[in-house]
Amino acid sequence: MNQKHYKLEQLAHFIQGELIGNPELDIHGLASLAFATDKNISFVNGEKYLEQAKCSKAGVLIVTEELKDHLSSNFSNFLVVKDPYLAFATLTHVFEPKREQFHIESTAQIHPSAIISDSAYIGHYVVINENCVVGDGTVIESHSKIDTGVEIGQHCFIDSHVTITGFSTIGNNVRIHANTVIGGEGFGFAPYQGQWHRIAQLGSVIIGNNVRIGSNCSIDRGALDDTVLSNGVIIDNLVQIAHNVHIGENTAIASKTGIAGSTVIGKNCILAGACGVAGHIKIADNVTLTGMSMVTKSIFEAGTYSSGTGLFESGQWRRTIVRLRQLADVPLTKVIKRLDHIQTQVESIESNLKMRK
Repeated sequence: MNQKHYKLEQLAHFIQGELIGNPELDIHGLASLAFATDKNISFVNGEKYLEQAKCSKAGVLIVTEELKDHLSSNFSNFLVVKDPYLAFATLTHVFEPKREQFHIESTAQIHPSAIISDSAYIGHYVVINENCVVGDGTVIESHSKIDTGVEIGQHCFIDSHVTITGFSTIGNNVRIHANTVIGGEGFGFAPYQGQWHRIAQLGSVIIGNNVRIGSNCSIDRGALDDTVLSNGVIIDNLVQIAHNVHIGENTAIASKTGIAGSTVIGKNCILAGACGVAGHIKIADNVTLTGMSMVTKSIFEAGTYSSGTGLFESGQWRRTIVRLRQLADVPLTKVIKRLDHIQTQVESIESNLKMRK
């Protein structure tokens, strides 16, 4: 693979930054401050990185106007922007390797009724069943299965060993990574006389535009209504989303999170790693859940919520657990009465102090 390289003037145009230095400087890639060479461009994302930046060998730095003033004596080439991290994110797409040939591999099995764009790439041993649609510029890597009636939009990336079933609909610019299953059967069973009776899952999965789903995830189809991931949702690896869940626009979900059925999560939420969300509840817009939080009831106001226990030294953790168990053995009414008594004593002391003054 030929390595991409650009003139500094071109990169300035891509990020709409102010160029200070040599516009003809040849740049061969991005690199961290610690490992950059004179052919690399790096970025400084705050004052705490200034000392590291001064020691860097990067040929160009992406900085703010304020940061540039601190580094002018060390460097001669800058791209000045309002948000260096966002500019860096933009340039990653410039240097990202991209598939240049689009065709259907000879080992792919495609039903005659499927509609496949001439500009799509279908990899080796991909299976595409009847009445499927694959849009322009979409890439489906090897050994993936696109089941009957699935529709995939334009410029999507479907990694190897992905299964999309349940008549799911995938929007544009969606990325689904390896071994993920979209539209699998939801976990629905009716208990009767000591046995579990399977409920056929008749809904589907609707995924909006610009959604990213990591590897080894499961997005189950709905029992009756659809499971919905709105535009801009991003999902890490190893995430389970159960049937009938609705996730609002631009919500981010980190690894090992599980969301039970029929839960509605709002827009612009953040679920950190290993959160557990019970079923049939609602979470408002702009809610952040810290790592390992367990949500068992609805959240109606924006804010940050936590329920996981932070890290302790082992001995301290054991003593804390003992105290929690002791507290659990005390009747709640007794605790409240004790707190009321303490508050009365404090108020009495404060009153006496005021009288002495």
